[in-house]
Amino acid sequence: MYLVLAFMMRKGAIMATKILVPRLGEGVDELTVVKWLKNEGNLVKELEPLLEVETDKVVTEIPSPAAGVLLKIIVPENTPARVGEVMAWIGQMGESIPVPSDGMSSKPASKVERHTPVDQPPVIGPAFTVSREPGFLSPVVRKIATENNVDLSHVQGTGLNGRITKQDVLAFVDHPQVVSEPGQGGMLQPVTTIRRQIAERMLQSRQTSPQVLTVMEANMNRVAAHRFVNKASFSADGADLTYTAYFIFAIAAGLKAFPLVNSSWTERGILMHPEVNVGMATSLGEEGLIVPVLRRADELSLLGIARAVNDLASRARAKKLQPDEVKGGTFTLTNHGISGSLLAMPIINQPQTGILGVGAIQKRPVVVSDSSGNDAIAILPMVYLSFVFDHRILDGASADHFLTRVKETLESWND
Repeated sequence: MYLVLAFMMRKGAIMATKILVPRLGEGVDELTVVKWLKNEGNLVKELEPLLEVETDKVVTEIPSPAAGVLLKIIVPENTPARVGEVMAWIGQMGESIPVPSDGMSSKPASKVERHTPVDQPPVIGPAFTVSREPGFLSPVVRKIATENNVDLSHVQGTGLNGRITKQDVLAFVDHPQVVSEPGQGGMLQPVTTIRRQIAERMLQSRQTSPQVLTVMEANMNRVAAHRFVNKASFSADGADLTYTAYFIFAIAAGLKAFPLVNSSWTERGILMHPEVNVGMATSLGEEGLIVPVLRRADELSLLGIARAVNDLASRARAKKLQPDEVKGGTFTLTNHGISGSLLAMPIINQPQTGILGVGAIQKRPVVVSDSSGNDAIAILPMVYLSFVFDHRILDGASADHFLTRVKETLESWND
């Protein structure tokens, strides 16, 4: 639930509404304003999306608590702010607002500084760009430039007296620029905040634990038949029955049967988690991915899991997730087969013990045996299950026991 605080400033008269930085979760004391969805002077409806903010890995839309005109933006984009600070004012056109005594605007103005890049390859734009001194730079401009390795001496300012504005830097970043290095050229692609966090977490994961891959293939014939028969009835109950729901159900069964997989390594010992909370990696397109968590997945029916999968995936792509909804996972599922991949080696989402990657379900010829031991070739929908585990906690045999349970749950599916 979003809680955007607002209050009136003058007794007996309606005054501008002060928009404060909301608290979006337990222990979340700071967030970053990613994007304002309205500009100063725009009309805003009550509860209409007003801005996007980021906490940890989650980008969330914040609705407006009141209708009116966006009079003043206090916290610009790509700027951190603490809970309770003033983000903006909403009121009537031409209405005056008091000089804020808190929030970012209360902070003393930074001294005028010259931007001098240190130990960074210079970034230049078109060949005719002439290097120059950038002049006064706001903290926001310097922050964006630093994060994107932009040499501001090559950015053309459009502000007063040629001052470089935030929009100038963002426009420069939006297009890959030529990188000038001794003896070579290239294209520099700016890195988004989410992509940078993914890079840091993946590198940290590989440096944290010895990760081993084991692979089995599962016959999805029974699951496919069940899905074909029940998809319409699940839809009538408000759930799109995807294969992801079956995989999460099977994972939960495996974690209940082998609780050591549902644990984390600590220096004091192996921490056994009391809940089975399965994260599902969800693609956000070019922006990267996010991992919302299905809590107590072992207590949910297939219908309950399907509903949760639909809800979390849709809200993840619509930037409606809460910070708490991407925390507390004890195991992760990633479906790399969506785009046709058959095999992959996923990276563990620390501090979890394992992650299961599922490839594309592909019909192929398979040798099958009947009850008399006679072999035959059948065309069956098969899938590779790639289980990556922390070798500090699991050995090959225990990992295979868990994966076998997942496989058997899928292959023996019935009503």
